[in-house]
Amino acid sequence: MSTVTLDLAHTLVVREVFGPTVQGEGPSTGRRCAFIRLGGCNLTCTWCDTPETWDARRFDLRATLTRTTVEDIVTRALDGLPDLIVITGGEPLLHQQQDGWRSLLGTLRAAGVETEVETNGTQEPDALTAQWITRFNVSPKLAHAGDPEAKRIRPEALAALHATGKAAFKFVCQNPADVAEVVTFADTHALDPSRVWVMPEGTDSPALCNRLAQIADPAIAAGFNLTTRLHVHAWGDEKGR
Repeated sequence: MSTVTLDLAHTLVVREVFGPTVQGEGPSTGRRCAFIRLGGCNLTCTWCDTPETWDARRFDLRATLTRTTVEDIVTRALDGLPDLIVITGGEPLLHQQQDGWRSLLGTLRAAGVETEVETNGTQEPDALTAQWITRFNVSPKLAHAGDPEAKRIRPEALAALHATGKAAFKFVCQNPADVAEVVTFADTHALDPSRVWVMPEGTDSPALCNRLAQIADPAIAAGFNLTTRLHVHAWGDEKGR
């Protein structure tokens, strides 16, 4: 890994780079940060709030996604001097084999910022990614997401992410039955409850508050952490916030 060449001319397919803003979910909720949203996903969640990153049936991906140099990505992400960068998608770990991915992570590491990757938990991190990332925010999808279990749950990938010692597991829940599904999932995959966050699904404050009230008590009783979607409470469903 010490011989990896970092080239700012390398490229990645990007939906948007925005910030400074705040991390709205999970263990870093409220921290000032910037987001790098990459294109492409291997899942088709029915309630996905960024379908323009992957759904060619509804969106012209040639218009919503742009191949961008690492130099431009990093320059925009570091504008405003955030000390945390969140790489999201889509599914960002689909880009691991690209030169642009290695150059992006290495350049951010050299800049001295922390880096989080938001992943659906179906892709194993390679050795370089596992070394250079500060945290993996792993969000396995429950049955209500709509994809078959064999597609959305890959035990070998979950185990590899867990083995990095850098993974937090975040589950989108709509009701207490979903929290019960998380309990079964955590038991099956030997997840430490203290590393699990339960989050209400929704794209507006009333929906989030209603669902948070439903899932809070069972989540706490199970030993899990709670998170809301702070950016939605602040800015609604506005893109780029």
